[in-house]
Amino acid sequence: MTRLETMNLLDTQHTIASDIFEGKKYAFEVLPEISDFIKKLSKTINREKFDDLGSGVFVAKSAKVADSVHIAGPCIIDEEAEIRHCAFIRGNAIVGKGAVVGNSTELKNVILFDKVQVPHYNYVGDSILGYKSHMGAGAITSNVKSDKTNVSITLDTQKYNTNLKKFGAILGDCVEVGCGTVLNPGTVVGKNTNIYPLSMVRGYVAPNSIYKSRGDIVRKN
Repeated sequence: MTRLETMNLLDTQHTIASDIFEGKKYAFEVLPEISDFIKKLSKTINREKFDDLGSGVFVAKSAKVADSVHIAGPCIIDEEAEIRHCAFIRGNAIVGKGAVVGNSTELKNVILFDKVQVPHYNYVGDSILGYKSHMGAGAITSNVKSDKTNVSITLDTQKYNTNLKKFGAILGDCVEVGCGTVLNPGTVVGKNTNIYPLSMVRGYVAPNSIYKSRGDIVRKN
């Protein structure tokens, strides 16, 4: 399980939500706490840099938010972020500095670290996306199993129960996910890994890899 630990996946200094990870060995442990954390953080947020839009929504003055965007609270959109046309933020969302949430992208119960890009038709739910990670057009996280049982993470031949019914994916820092990819419930991708377009990903993917298909994963040179 060491490979699944937060310290091996994410540089928590690249998010306004760094404090939520304190005392948590695994990043998925914070998913049920995102809502309460945002409410707490919003009480101390710098009001000179953020606008309070009401209903628990705080948007940095330097962020760009299209008029057609729908944002439900609690939510924090950090400095220099860009929220594009018809994005749908359903609440319990933290959007990091310089992050991009694109047209018709939907977010729910997520932490997007700084410089994350989900720029075209993405669904990201009950997930954490690390610093500078990027999801190509149409790539989504599937966050609930079809039988509605708890999500587990498959590591090698072992399955580890997360005790969560809703858990999409954790992308380590600088992960690239190709267009049209589905990240199945409980997917964890290590740092600096590339996922080929149209992939169907499940379980743990090692860092510094190229994921071509489930049976064809190679190390980067």
